[in-house]
Amino acid sequence: QVQLVESGGGLVQAGGSLRLSCAASGRTFSSLGMGWFRQAPEKEREFVASIKWGTGSTTYYADSVKGRFTISRDNAKNTVYLQMNSLKPEETAVYVCAANVYGFGKRQDEFAYWGQGTQVTVSS
Repeated sequence: QVQLVESGGGLVQAGGSLRLSCAASGRTFSSLGMGWFRQAPEKEREFVASIKWGTGSTTYYADSVKGRFTISRDNAKNTVYLQMNSLKPEETAVYVCAANVYGFGKRQDEFAYWGQGTQVTVSS
């Protein structure tokens, strides 16, 4: 079992930045691939970013956030981060952290464990 707890969401103006955190417990964190997804009102949940197990030298981003968002991990703290820059109002959503026991991925069905989510609201 893996437990995930997100934090860092809040209100931000368009063009602003936020850093989300996801703290994991329950198994060896370094062996997990980690990812971030988001679900906006009246929209389906979508992939945002993922990071490979271990040092996390390999990352993957949705085209819509590439160049603006950065995913990283600190295995000593069992934590994955999502740095979000130049935020847009249409990116208002609940951002959810997930763990991938296969070590890496971007499909929702590859992630077996999910956090409760943290609300990000971007005002115009």
